[in-house]
Amino acid sequence: MKSYIFSVVVEEDKFEDGSMAYHAHCPALQGCHTWGHTPEEALINIQEAVELYVEDLIDSPDGIPVDPEKGVLERDTPSVVVNV
Repeated sequence: MKSYIFSVVVEEDKFEDGSMAYHAHCPALQGCHTWGHTPEEALINIQEAVELYVEDLIDSPDGIPVDPEKGVLERDTPSVVVNV
């Protein structure tokens, strides 16, 4: 079993009506982005989006991209990531 760690970006944004929102994306996975009403909600949503994206990559010929410069790390052992 391998572990993959993906860096994500959560930024302040606004809805069309001007209310606060938070946009989250994963730079290493083109098109993998989402939003939330709070930074915590955006982080939960981007984790789910990354997991779904990676599930599709497992079956693709290109596999999961590993690029430390884009914030993707691969470990040969199971890992836990803690965000604080």
